[in-house]
Amino acid sequence: MLIRTEIPVDAAGIDRLLRASFPTGAEADLVQELREDGLLTLGVVATDDEGGVVGYVAFCPVDIQGEDRNWVGLVPLAVEESLRCQGIGQKLVYEGLDSLNEFSYAAVVVLGDPAYYSRFGFKPAAAHDLHCRWPGTEAAFQLFTLSDDALKNASGEVVFPAAFNRF
Repeated sequence: MLIRTEIPVDAAGIDRLLRASFPTGAEADLVQELREDGLLTLGVVATDDEGGVVGYVAFCPVDIQGEDRNWVGLVPLAVEESLRCQGIGQKLVYEGLDSLNEFSYAAVVVLGDPAYYSRFGFKPAAAHDLHCRWPGTEAAFQLFTLSDDALKNASGEVVFPAAFNRF
């Protein structure tokens, strides 16, 4: 198994994985639209010995109330069903966070299971007066800071790219 940054030849395998991992094709369509619009900040893949994509995590830019603060959103995370619960998702997230830190991003937000994402250090965003546009997601909307001053003067709505309007 190899964990690495995605390259263009991975796009078809990523699409296949996302369509197999989620109930609808919405996440696959989202990633495709973000890629076409140049809004994939980072994509990390896990590949098997033949180079097939078996895991994926993507990050895209987000802003706070219209202000670019060098933050990104983690969306989506997927691992081939037969390989789940083997630490692949964890490796993908850690690789992504490490890479984003190296490139001086300030923070990462995620809308996901708090029990899963808290193991990486994600904390409730609401504790910092941050929220997203989807009602009823307060507990699932979480934040991971990469820089000491990431939260300085940061509050309000975290806005995702227009491609997220499908949700």
